[in-house]
Amino acid sequence: MFPSISLLSNLVSAPFKRAQLGLFHGKTKQYGNSVPNSKHKTRRTWLPNIHNRRLFSDTLQHHLRVKLTARALKTIHKASPARGHGGIDNYLLKTKPELLGWEGMRLRVLVRERQ
Repeated sequence: MFPSISLLSNLVSAPFKRAQLGLFHGKTKQYGNSVPNSKHKTRRTWLPNIHNRRLFSDTLQHHLRVKLTARALKTIHKASPARGHGGIDNYLLKTKPELLGWEGMRLRVLVRERQ
């Protein structure tokens, strides 16, 4: 009856697919209610704080254009090895795969191959 449903069931589902296209560090869309003075609740969403940045990779020796959240950018820029990653290369190599997403894993493979 619905031939396209069987095709869609084979695809990998992601709760927030846009997060797979950048370094979102596990941040996703959040849901809640907008509550005015009349207390009539309506559903609304909050999107992650996303920025487009060029980050220099020491291993690849060129700039990478990536979409990333403010949380991921803060983690990348932390200089202390004990608390942060200290650069895009270390961030890609040390972060858990579920926090990186598809784009992060693609960049991780590029960095690993070059090293």
